[in-house]
Amino acid sequence: MPPAERKEPGRKWAIALAVTVHLIFAAVLVFGVNWQTREASPVMAELWNSLPTPAPKSVPKPEPEPAPQPEPKPQPKPVPKPEPKLEQPKPIKADIELKDKKKEQEKKLKEEEKKKAETEKKLKEQALKEQQAQLKADEIESSKQRAAAEAARQQAAQAAAQRQMNDAIGRISSHIRRFVVMPPDIVGNPQAEFEVSLIPTGEVLNVKLSRSSGNPAYDNAVERAIRKASPLPLPTDPSLVGKFRELKLKFRPNE
Repeated sequence: MPPAERKEPGRKWAIALAVTVHLIFAAVLVFGVNWQTREASPVMAELWNSLPTPAPKSVPKPEPEPAPQPEPKPQPKPVPKPEPKLEQPKPIKADIELKDKKKEQEKKLKEEEKKKAETEKKLKEQALKEQQAQLKADEIESSKQRAAAEAARQQAAQAAAQRQMNDAIGRISSHIRRFVVMPPDIVGNPQAEFEVSLIPTGEVLNVKLSRSSGNPAYDNAVERAIRKASPLPLPTDPSLVGKFRELKLKFRPNE
């Protein structure tokens, strides 16, 4: 390209800026000359002999007291909006079956535990009944044993008392026989029975023939011997003395 045809960059902008500045400067000169050449407007003044009375100042009326404002009503609390429920994911069929199976197992386990508890309860009740029955049987057996032991004790006591009675009666009979004077005409070995009344010291109060031997001589000899043998030897045991108030004595000549 020839040098004459090359355009310098920014030249147009420099020319436009210079033109704008000259225009502004010309406008300022024109406006300043026009403002200085204007004639001043006349000024008018009024003359007063005396100062005018000032207008009375208006006294402001007292402002009324503000009326009491009603207390603001409590605003209702805003009701919270319910949070939107999140949709639960639908269980899968396998999960449902697993839950059903678990519930079924738990149900069976509870039933087994219930049956076990009932069985244990029945066993305890049965054991308690058996224990009570055994205790009752033991008590009955113990009562029988005590009764038997008491009966045996009483029998033994009665037997012992009877032996003592027999021994005491034997001693009394032997004591009386020493005073019997045998008649010469006794035939055989007849038996005479007497009822004898005594006092606690052994003295004879009364003698009565209850059964004759068939030999009046022998009967009279025994009666006389009983009266001569008084006082009779009584047992030393105080519990037996009362049983010797009335005695039944038997005598045979050959004893």
